[in-house]
Amino acid sequence: MYRATTREIQVTATPRYVAERSEPDQSRYFWAYTIEVSNLGRETVQLKARHWAITDANGHTEEVHGAGVVGEEPLLPPGGRFEYTSGVPLNTATGIMSGSYDMLTESGERFSIEVPAFSLDVPDVRRVLN
Repeated sequence: MYRATTREIQVTATPRYVAERSEPDQSRYFWAYTIEVSNLGRETVQLKARHWAITDANGHTEEVHGAGVVGEEPLLPPGGRFEYTSGVPLNTATGIMSGSYDMLTESGERFSIEVPAFSLDVPDVRRVLN
């Protein structure tokens, strides 16, 4: 589990290698990751957009930008939380993801929060530091 907190918004990431969706002999590896966003603050915020940087063991980085997450732009009141699971393919047995979410307060202020960098590693495979 990986965790980061920005402006009282906590993001927890938990990756999991999915062997049944992977084909190592063809250099295809797949991970699922669960993200939990918790509002530890006193004002309601909304997650409006995402940005991901996905880097494989060869140093190739793919940037992903988009509105919301999994088709939603969740509203998080004080004490609220939102959890979702998504997935990512790579052509190497190790990699790393990091990113940020664009947030909006009820008063119209926009700010970014950190999504913690998390490691994508096939179990029992020699790891390459990225």
